[in-house]
Amino acid sequence: MVNDVSLRSRAIRLAAKGLRGSPAPVQDVAARGSRLILRGLQQPTRIPTGEPVWVSPPPPLPEGVSLAAVEATFRSWSVNGESVGHLDGYVTDSYLRFLHTWGLVRHDTGRCLELGANPYFLTWLLEDHTDLDLSLASFHGVRGQGTETTSWLPPGASERVTRERSMELFNAEEDEFPYADGTFDLVLFCEMIEHMLMDPLATLRQIHRILRPGGVLILTTPNVARLENVLRLLHGANLYDPYSGYGPYGRHNREFTRHELHRLLEFAGFEVETSMTADGHPTDHTSWGMYDDAAPLVDFRRPDLGHYLYVRARTVRPPREGLPSFLYRSRPDGEIVDYA
Repeated sequence: MVNDVSLRSRAIRLAAKGLRGSPAPVQDVAARGSRLILRGLQQPTRIPTGEPVWVSPPPPLPEGVSLAAVEATFRSWSVNGESVGHLDGYVTDSYLRFLHTWGLVRHDTGRCLELGANPYFLTWLLEDHTDLDLSLASFHGVRGQGTETTSWLPPGASERVTRERSMELFNAEEDEFPYADGTFDLVLFCEMIEHMLMDPLATLRQIHRILRPGGVLILTTPNVARLENVLRLLHGANLYDPYSGYGPYGRHNREFTRHELHRLLEFAGFEVETSMTADGHPTDHTSWGMYDDAAPLVDFRRPDLGHYLYVRARTVRPPREGLPSFLYRSRPDGEIVDYA
């Protein structure tokens, strides 16, 4: 174990490196904050011995299908007649995420709702590589019912497949879901909560309502405490999303830590069964200039350093009343519940 003096000196050195050029009072506040955090952790800190502090777990794969074949299928994608390749940037960034998400449900059966299904990469894995009875929901600024057409080249095939899918269209944050209580055995709520503008708990309450007792929620979202973000901040880079031409829902409005997500789900009446982090694409963090300084300080939370959070949770009790204090503020008197 590295002694407290060594930890403090390393924290001061790290803060100074990351804030060179800042006024002295700013550097002093950052150094004192680093000391307090490290002292509060009371965890042994190991110096890396050559291995990276974070290695993403390998993704699960459908039987008989290689990772290269899955990626090639995604790169053959076309939605509503768009040219093949129009989603390649998304594939490059996130193709591993779809497999990690599929891995959480690959052995499940029953009625399943995929919220925010577009652009249907995960949909294909659910339709062709699970026994789930799948329904889809999305929102494109209009409400009601819609259809989307997707075509792709399946692994090992020589001819493209075209599939038209029907779905319910509604705003998952503002609208009551158009399903009866207890309709589904499983709901996928993937890469959506970070886009919520005002009240993600309202969405979780709706999901809880349409799940049968003991039903399963799969929630994935970017991990705000990922190693990449730690390194970005140390270099003085911003970790927030740019403003989007698609409007306020086109950007990440709030990302979560693993602890926050667990607490929010508990408040909403769920019990977490499985929780992990993993990357969406291969990443080499060791190339960052301050990696060697930062790695020992985050070594104690190795499992939490991946790009995305993946959670499988089950309904176990009714959602609590009110809004949790760790996530909400500036609401009418009586709405916020002390829930740190």
